[in-house]
Amino acid sequence: MRIRATVAAVSGALALSAFVAPAAHAAGSAPDVTFSSMKVNKGSSMVVGTTKASFSVTYTVTHAASLKASDFATGPAIYRGTSITKPSDLFVSDEPGTCTAASSTVLNCKATLVFTVNGDEDLTNSEAGSWSVGALAVGDGGTKWVGGLGTTKILRATKLTANATPEPVKKGKTITVTGSLTRANWDTHKYGAYGSQSVKLQFRKKSSTTYTTLKTIKSFSTGVLKTTTTASVDGYYRYSFAGTSTSPAVNATGDYVDVQ
Repeated sequence: MRIRATVAAVSGALALSAFVAPAAHAAGSAPDVTFSSMKVNKGSSMVVGTTKASFSVTYTVTHAASLKASDFATGPAIYRGTSITKPSDLFVSDEPGTCTAASSTVLNCKATLVFTVNGDEDLTNSEAGSWSVGALAVGDGGTKWVGGLGTTKILRATKLTANATPEPVKKGKTITVTGSLTRANWDTHKYGAYGSQSVKLQFRKKSSTTYTTLKTIKSFSTGVLKTTTTASVDGYYRYSFAGTSTSPAVNATGDYVDVQ
């Protein structure tokens, strides 16, 4: 859920509606808690395509002995800007975390961050890349916001194809390998061309499990890939993309060629 810094406070401190913008929390004493071991998507980047995507978050909450676990709710947050209390952009979990007691003052919690790309409040292309990780605790007296709990990435999903022809082919003859590199466009809600990107042509012998790079080419502005190589032995050809700061690495499915 995206939170705007101008959202007004909502009553009901332990309800989801209390997950409001930092500047909007009610006056009073916020829950006396600390956060640790915050891990988004098991430490991996969050890759989002053109449909709804959900990612797990785990974390530990330590609370004051005088505070009951039932008296507050917590959840993860990711943000951009100078701090979590003055973010340029902010997402929190749709629902408060679900916690189990590890001791009288320690809770092990899990929550879910949900992203969609087809609405006014959802991801846009400019938001791909690195985000800071934080958390919030909501109690009757107010909301505590904690930033600086790590970093994570939201990346635009990529797709890669490869097609080697002719099949079969005579040894020593030319093989043409075509393909396409596309990535999710969060503004149009479709996959679009990913042009001018370095992509490796790789080959794996039929008897091997390891791919070897034959050459590196660049995708056309249309995302199309095309190059040639010489047939030697039976095996699989694929394209491999190493990824960028805004899109993940991806390998095409290998295309088998029978060399006669």
